[in-house]
Amino acid sequence: MTDCFATRSNARTVPVDTVTTEGYRSWLKSQSKSTQAWLKSLDFRPDVGKVALCPGRDGTLARVVLGLGRAPDLWAFAVLRDRVPKGRYRYEGLAAEHADTAALAWALASYRYLRYRKSPPEADKNPPTLVWPAHCDRAAVQRTFEAIAMARDLINTPAGDLGPAELAGAVEDLAARHGATYSVIVGDDLLDEGYPAIHAVGRAATRPPCLAQLRWGDEGAPSLTLVGKGVCFDSGGLDLKNASGMKLMKKDMGGAASVLALAHMVMDAGLPLRLRLLVPAVENAVSGNAFRPGDVLPTRKGITVEVGNTDAEGRLILCDALAEAASEEPDLLIDFATLTGAARVALGTELPALFCNDDRFADRTLDAGLRVHDPLWRMPLHRDYRRHLDSKIADINNIANVGFGGAITAALFLQEFVPQRQRWAHVDTMAWNSSSRPGRPAGGEVFGTRAFFDAIRATLVP
Repeated sequence: MTDCFATRSNARTVPVDTVTTEGYRSWLKSQSKSTQAWLKSLDFRPDVGKVALCPGRDGTLARVVLGLGRAPDLWAFAVLRDRVPKGRYRYEGLAAEHADTAALAWALASYRYLRYRKSPPEADKNPPTLVWPAHCDRAAVQRTFEAIAMARDLINTPAGDLGPAELAGAVEDLAARHGATYSVIVGDDLLDEGYPAIHAVGRAATRPPCLAQLRWGDEGAPSLTLVGKGVCFDSGGLDLKNASGMKLMKKDMGGAASVLALAHMVMDAGLPLRLRLLVPAVENAVSGNAFRPGDVLPTRKGITVEVGNTDAEGRLILCDALAEAASEEPDLLIDFATLTGAARVALGTELPALFCNDDRFADRTLDAGLRVHDPLWRMPLHRDYRRHLDSKIADINNIANVGFGGAITAALFLQEFVPQRQRWAHVDTMAWNSSSRPGRPAGGEVFGTRAFFDAIRATLVP
């Protein structure tokens, strides 16, 4: 990330002015006659996404004007990076309260996934740099960007290069970086250790399933446990997806990537917490020993599950991990999962669904999401829909017997494995940008992690 920032200005550094709709008139009056005339000739308006490049007397770039619309926003700031030529830039007159936002926006807009390219695109060979804004918390910006970039990289990596072992390796690398302890249970050892549902989903693949774990922090501190769905590729199993349904299934470990990002932020910030991270990592494949529709699976909690559909595998690996996570009665339990298409139908691809059994924590998370421009939308744990998961031969079915409310019934399935007294939040996320926008390139994405970081700190840190 250091490549996209400079520590100080030089003689060629170009100043950047930010203007809002409300403040534009008064700002314009304070500018030179030549600047006023130039902006008028461009018919410049301070709307979000509007950028004016103002020349000096010698024709070189002398000033940049960035429109922010009605109020400063992370993604409004993100427009700047790709709209200016190579060179060094600095914000002028930027309010201290917006320094972190402006810096993070620049960093996120500088992200590129280049693992499989021989060289970067021509436009990125001499990228522009930004002087760190005054009053910016550089450590906070860096940890947030590193967390998001790490998660984006993981989600973008094809399944051929990111299987269960490699995803577990990412947990191990994160543990090593922060001095945390790491452990993993692999293959048939999952049966011996009491994780039969994780094993059932992953046993058909040539790459064995596993459960990776990280522990960090002092024993006496408030406890936080994170669980992330780590389906490295989802063929649908014997209920096979079609080609279009399978196309983006490398991203089905986006829940795991999201909690890895959140864990990095917690540890890098040194929050006084006792952190536990659980990532069940599998590939849902097809072979002669694949689990079948109609099978009844045992689970770690002792609840038997009838398999109504092998393509609803994420909740099966999560149920074992959640049962284990809840066994230690953490002060807060959170899971992230690319769980249902129903959540995308309800909320679209960019707004994750939040299910939570604690109103106060849910409100804090939603408020934080609005404050840091990382929104979520709360959905109900409507208990009356639990009847749609009834099975005639087992304790519960892994899919509902109706075609509606799929995100809710999936969350209710998970809730069966979380004790009623346990404070718990579940996030159903897309983990993918379908198209590119400033700071948000098409491809892997983490939604909600910045909101949760703020909410966790407000809830658990004394």
